[in-house]
Amino acid sequence: MYVCIWCVDCVIFIQRHAEEYLKAINKQVLTLPIIEDLEKKTVKIAKWQPSLETIPDMRPLKSLTVGASPGQKHKTAFTMRLLYNPFHPKNRDVMHQNYGIQLPALHKKTRVFLCVFFAGIVGVSEKGLPPPVTDLCFVQRLVKPKATLLHQRVDSSPNKMDVYFVFSCTLPLLSVDDLRGFSPLNTPCAQCTPELAPISQHCFSIVKGKIDPHAADFRAFKEHHCLCWGALLEAVWQLQRLLQDYAVPHARVHGERLAVLVQSGELAWGGGAGAVGHYRGVERLLSALENREEVLELVRQPGRRYKGEGGWQAAAVRIQACWRCYRTRAAYLLQRRHKWAAGTIAISWLLHAQLGRVRKSLQATRLRHLENYRSRAEGLAANWNHLTTSRRTIIHMPSLGYSQQQRHSLRAFDILQNTQMGRLCDIRDENVEVIYVCPVLLGEDLLHYYTQLLGLQGSVQSGEPTAPPTSSARRFTILTPEAHQHFPNHRMCVSTLLMYSPRTLRRIRALILGRRAYLVGGVPHTDDLAVADELDVPLLGPEPAVAQLYGTKSGARRIFSSAGVTVPPGHGDIYTLQQLYECLAQLMTAHLEVQRWLFKLDGEFGTRGTAYCDVCHVSIRPWALQQYRRHGPQRWILAWAQEPVFLKFLEAVPALLASHAKPFNTSCYPTWACFLEHFLQKGGVIEAYPPSDSVTSLTADLLVEPGGEVQVLSCGDQLHGPGALQVAGCSVPQTSVCPDALHSICMRVGRVCQQHQILGHLSVDLVTFLEPGTPEQQVWAVDLDLGYSNQLAMTQLMLLMTGGTLDCHTGRLEVPPVRDAKPTARHRVPKANTVLLRFAVMSSRLIHTNLAMVHYSVFFQMCKAQGIGFDIKARQGSLFALHDSAERSSLSMLTISPDLQGALLTFARNLSVIHQEISAPNMQGETNFKVAFIIQELSTHSGHMRPGIVLHQEVPRACCTSIRPDNGSDDFIPVPTSSQHAVGYHVEVSVTPQIITNSPPDRSYWMMFQAA
Repeated sequence: MYVCIWCVDCVIFIQRHAEEYLKAINKQVLTLPIIEDLEKKTVKIAKWQPSLETIPDMRPLKSLTVGASPGQKHKTAFTMRLLYNPFHPKNRDVMHQNYGIQLPALHKKTRVFLCVFFAGIVGVSEKGLPPPVTDLCFVQRLVKPKATLLHQRVDSSPNKMDVYFVFSCTLPLLSVDDLRGFSPLNTPCAQCTPELAPISQHCFSIVKGKIDPHAADFRAFKEHHCLCWGALLEAVWQLQRLLQDYAVPHARVHGERLAVLVQSGELAWGGGAGAVGHYRGVERLLSALENREEVLELVRQPGRRYKGEGGWQAAAVRIQACWRCYRTRAAYLLQRRHKWAAGTIAISWLLHAQLGRVRKSLQATRLRHLENYRSRAEGLAANWNHLTTSRRTIIHMPSLGYSQQQRHSLRAFDILQNTQMGRLCDIRDENVEVIYVCPVLLGEDLLHYYTQLLGLQGSVQSGEPTAPPTSSARRFTILTPEAHQHFPNHRMCVSTLLMYSPRTLRRIRALILGRRAYLVGGVPHTDDLAVADELDVPLLGPEPAVAQLYGTKSGARRIFSSAGVTVPPGHGDIYTLQQLYECLAQLMTAHLEVQRWLFKLDGEFGTRGTAYCDVCHVSIRPWALQQYRRHGPQRWILAWAQEPVFLKFLEAVPALLASHAKPFNTSCYPTWACFLEHFLQKGGVIEAYPPSDSVTSLTADLLVEPGGEVQVLSCGDQLHGPGALQVAGCSVPQTSVCPDALHSICMRVGRVCQQHQILGHLSVDLVTFLEPGTPEQQVWAVDLDLGYSNQLAMTQLMLLMTGGTLDCHTGRLEVPPVRDAKPTARHRVPKANTVLLRFAVMSSRLIHTNLAMVHYSVFFQMCKAQGIGFDIKARQGSLFALHDSAERSSLSMLTISPDLQGALLTFARNLSVIHQEISAPNMQGETNFKVAFIIQELSTHSGHMRPGIVLHQEVPRACCTSIRPDNGSDDFIPVPTSSQHAVGYHVEVSVTPQIITNSPPDRSYWMMFQAA
């Protein structure tokens, strides 16, 4: 007997319902089998569609997946991997636990015996069914159904997955005899559970970019993954296309790895962006190969793509694309360049036009300022005589109108501009009120100090230290422009700060409202005219253009030459190197007696722009002297006599300057090369240094009045520091040149300056020496400074505190005698004289960094303890001018004594005492107080012996005057005179053994110190 047919229908029914269930769940359709025999009658499948409502929803709740822990995430990922692999032993259990679906057990991939309904089959056979009907044969199907994805399934639940039921089973031919003794209990399925066969990797090969569809390995791979072959076919096609493009000879594909990649969704075609996405897709696709490294190495080879299938076309496409990209990029860059050029030209033109408008506006403004200055200058010249005798207000603006480069190279530039606090002493005239524009903000201590100091004018005039302060202290005002707070590091001159300070300008206009006033500046600057125009007052000073023309070294030589004043041998307006060499060689040939030549920059001040070169290093100089002696002085002035020596010097000058030329101030110009570069840019002069071992320098301050008169306001001998040209101070009045000769030189220079429209204050620097081989005194004019000088400011302080007058025509500083003081042997004055003579030593720039650690009140207490002060009755002693309240590292000092040597010794002693009091052995600080030791060397006597100097006017001497001691010795210091008709002064030194005691000065000055 054979198995009943209804068992077959039962099995087919179960399989059909399982497939329809999968179709309903996955929304997929089954692929149709290949029709092999059209005449064979196929079994009709009943149309049955289960209702979706009857399918239980076993999806996990979304609330359970939110905020899952890392352990739960790992467990969920592991479960998903089990569900994706239907051949895993735990796949059925996981499917049953998560979705409630009980799948049949899967055995080996080969033939599997299905033991179902054995009890029913045996019962049917026992009932005697006919064999043809019960003859059942399960034949293995050649075509198996598979699931095809119609579209990508999108589900919001991360835990939701597609479930595939795979039934792959075949039943052998069973007879009734075989089934009669067959029992469900003694079946192999009931007796033991068969073990699962090991999962194959299903690897196949791709040779030269082609897949053999009839190869056994590829067919096995295809049969194994028949249910998901649609997605795998796309991946296989992409892999084959890739290997064809890159001409890979052989590649071994790992089937399972490729299936995992497809099922995981990592091979999302077109998911990447650009070349990066394509490269990542290739990397993922090649990861399914067993020989991945070899294939990847071939793929990465440059130009490998063009060796594969369609390589020529790909190369042509790439070349065309590159060329089009290059052409388009070049056109774009050209267009962008044209656009940028057009924008740049437009912006440049707009800026140029705007700059032109601003320049024209500034030129118009400056022209208006200049016209207003000239109109006011004419009125000032017409009313000058009346103005100097009536009540007036003087606006002092101590501005240093240097160039920007010079201002930024100067240390503490604001304090340097405030070293002329002595301008306040113009209030000694009862008709004068002073408005002082201060470049730094003064504290209450300094304001109180100057109020007390200027209030001593009544005590000085009356000779009574206890006299009440006069009203002169109320006739001065100190103003600080507010712009110094907005521009703390710009180092502007005072006129520029005041121009940008509208509040201060309004204050000054209110102070001078309805009064006669004029402005006195410092070093001329263009902004001086702007300030004068804003205040509507005349400016006592030259035009900026005129000052720039004649304020240089070359311009000073032109002024001195026009005035007929002797100038050093030299040459000005040098701007080229060849001109420098030729001029120096010519000067060295014409003046063989000069041992040193100076090079001075135009536009510099002091010794900043000065260099020197000694000609003693020239090897041919002895030969040149022989030629000079052979020709003689008379024929040496001829050109033919000097030509051989000139040519030799011209050859030696470049090497001489390169080796032996040195700047004086190495802080500004460290080397000769740096100095020479600026020298050729700005221009300069070459001058001879006096050919003498004893050279005296002096300075005279002039006032060229707008009315045409010239006054000599101050004259003094310069005190030099360690360097031969470094000025540390001066002594007033001067004793180096005959006063008449000095007055004549100053008058001539002043008249020439007045002719060239140089008005206001100016200073003339002179040097005097004895000419070698002759007893004649030579006086050279070496420099001309336009502006108010520090020496003049200190002279005003000296005249205020002594109540005297300085007559530069006679070279005498006269002070009124002491009224109630009993004459002594040292201060005895002849009855015929009604005045006393005084000498002063002053310095406006004494620097010591340790002063910043001492407050001014402590400083004055220290001076009082050391006997440093001023005696109002005797009109002698020491005075200080303070500069600022913040740094407090610099001050000015003035010492007054009946004799010059006493003033020098007092000055030196004060510096030495102050240095010792504020310094420690391990903290000396930066200072220029060492000039005290140089001053001591200038005196013939030092220590505790105070010499007395008495000046007696005597008959004119033919050669010189002398300083002769009373002990009758022949040791004397010659003081040359300018001519035989000059008036000399015999200065006798009477040494009186008198111990210097530290007796304090009058009480009034100390009270002023204590108040400060």
